[in-house]
Amino acid sequence: MPPILPPEEGFLMLERSKFAEAFAADVGAELADFMAASQVPWGVAALTGEVSQPAWKNKPSWYLVAGDDKMIPPPAQRAMAERAKATVRETGGSHAVYVSRPADVARIIAEAAEVVAHS
Repeated sequence: MPPILPPEEGFLMLERSKFAEAFAADVGAELADFMAASQVPWGVAALTGEVSQPAWKNKPSWYLVAGDDKMIPPPAQRAMAERAKATVRETGGSHAVYVSRPADVARIIAEAAEVVAHS
C-alpha cells in the first residue's frame, strides 16, 4: 500500500519517511529526500472526479509502464493502457520514472510525436 497519509483539509500527501521507498526507490537518496520535502498535496476530490470525454477514447495514446512502481502496480498500469488501447512500452523504474529514467520517457514522447505528426 502506498504510504498515503489521512486527508488533511481535503488534501493527501505521502508519508515523508516512506516517500523514497514507495515513490522514488530508484532515485538517489538526496534527490528523493528533496522530492519528499517538496511534494505538493493533491486533492481527495481528484480520486472521485469524472471525465466526461476521455481523450484516449478517440485519440491515439501511449503508456510507459514503470516496472518497479510501488504506487501503481505494473499489472494495473497494463490494464489501464489496454483499456485506452495505448501503445505500450515498458522500462524498469519507480513511480518517479520521469526523474530516474528521463531518456525512456523522452523516447516514448518522441515516438508518440512522430506517429501523430505523420498521421
